[in-house]
Amino acid sequence: MQSRKKLKEVPSFKSEQEERAFWETHDTTDYVDWSVAKVAVFPNLKPSTETISLRLPAGLLADIKVLANQRDVPYQSLMKIFLAERVARERHPGP
Repeated sequence: MQSRKKLKEVPSFKSEQEERAFWETHDTTDYVDWSVAKVAVFPNLKPSTETISLRLPAGLLADIKVLANQRDVPYQSLMKIFLAERVARERHPGP
């Protein structure tokens, strides 16, 4: 039977920056028993978004709005779908 080493107590931190600095210079195995760790699931997290300004030709925007209306989705959501699909194709081209 393997004996477990005595873990150090995780200190209290005044800020996230202070905690980040601590963990950059300390090994978590001295503070956490990872053999009993469990997978955490956060189903309600939403990916962060960033607002941008994008100039499009009026005709292209009109076409996108028509397509979005046919699919009953907001045009901005349809644009995100189109961009995500194209980026995936560019990053992982098929045969």
